[in-house]
Parts: sequence; C-alpha cells; structure tokens
Amino acid sequence: MSRIHLMNILVTGGGRGIGRAAALLGGARGWSVGVNYVRDATAAAQTVEDVRKAGGRSMKLKYDTTREDDVKDMFGAHESYFGTLSGIVINAGITAESMPLAEFTTERLKRVLDTNILGTYLCAREASRRLQKSDKHNRSIVFVSSVASKLGSPNEYVDYAGSKGAIDSLTIGLSKELGPKGIRVNCVRPGIIRTDIHEHSGDPDRADRLGNMSPLGRPGEASEVGEAIVWLLSSQASYVTGGLLDVAGGR
Repeated sequence: MSRIHLMNILVTGGGRGIGRAAALLGGARGWSVGVNYVRDATAAAQTVEDVRKAGGRSMKLKYDTTREDDVKDMFGAHESYFGTLSGIVINAGITAESMPLAEFTTERLKRVLDTNILGTYLCAREASRRLQKSDKHNRSIVFVSSVASKLGSPNEYVDYAGSKGAIDSLTIGLSKELGPKGIRVNCVRPGIIRTDIHEHSGDPDRADRLGNMSPLGRPGEASEVGEAIVWLLSSQASYVTGGLLDVAGGR
C-alpha cells in the first residue's frame, strides 16, 4: 500500500461500539488511530491493543469532548504523537432511558444535548482549524449521526433524535464551508446496531426486537457501520462530500 493512502485519524468515543469498529478497521489498513474516551479506560486500552495487533499505530486519549480545553488538548496530544491529522471520526454520543419527552428532566436534556451537539461542534471546529493547516493528500471529517434524526424516536429519546438532526445539518453546512479547501465532510446514519447503547437506555433487547422488524430482517453490526466510515475517510471516496449515508437495513 502506498504511504499516501495511510491516514492519521482520531476517533472520539473510540473505545466501544461503532467507534471501536472504525478504529479496528483503520488499524487493519495500517493507519494511525487516536482512541478518545472519557470513562472506560479498560475498553479504550483494549481497542488500542487490538488496533496495534491489526497492523496500525494507536494510543488512548482521555478527554471530555464537551469541554473546550479538553478538545484542544486532545487534538494537541494526538498530533504530538502521530503528526499532522488527516481525518477524524466524530462519534462520541450518548442516549438515556427510554421515555416520552414530558417525563424528561432538565439534567437529562443538558447531558444528552451537551454531549451530542456541543461536543460534536467543538470537535468539528477544532478539526476544521487543524485540517485547513494540514498538508495531507486526503483530509476528511466523518460524523456519526443516526436514522433517529429522520424517524424521531417517539416515546424513547426524542432528545437523542434531535441532537442527531443537528449533526445532519452540520454535515451539510460544514461540507460547503470546507469543500473549497479540499476537505471532505460526510456523515453515516446507523440504524439498529448491536452495541451497548441499548442497555444504557434500559432496553437491552431493543436491537433484536426492532432490528428484526427492519426490511433486512436483522440488526446491524458495528463493523458494518465501521466499513462505511472507513470508506468515507479514505481516498476511495474522494468525490463524496456533504453525504448522509444510511447504514440502517432499510429503516
């Protein structure tokens, strides 16, 4: 593989689920992968080890993406170790217990929206600043949204769905800002995927129950979303920007 195709990427929320899957697939391509996390150091360390075993370089980065100073320090630490950034997967996000909006607390709303919207915008802003200064051949931002942005998640988590709608809009707007500078911006929108996010929302059987109702008749795997992310990051998607790619089994 030519060195020009090797990327230096940062994955927020990279220790588990979809972020981990993207990190591992990047490692298998020989990429350098920064694995951001905020709480689960054990999972992040395992992902770093597995990326290295797959053939890539990796390090774990404990930073809270909802804090401006943490975001700046995270990018700085990543580039100090790996050199100039060429791509980022802005994946860190949370949901909460399933319930209708009328039952939400203000604390829940702030936690979900700060993580999913503010954190995403802070990371996107810093990535935009650094990628514009990068001399890398292929520069790319990939957001992880959700098909919840168009389905709404009624009686479950409309706050999460709304936060993902914000990411969809950010993808479109930022792609038009950065396109003339040679930086591509895209978004994947997963459907029902087997990750531990369902357990965190208090419904561990949700993936099988709803996934089996999709047109493809099953839930998706994190690796299937990871493949889409890695493709969008890569030079193989060199004429793709502003895209919202559903990986949702037809939902």
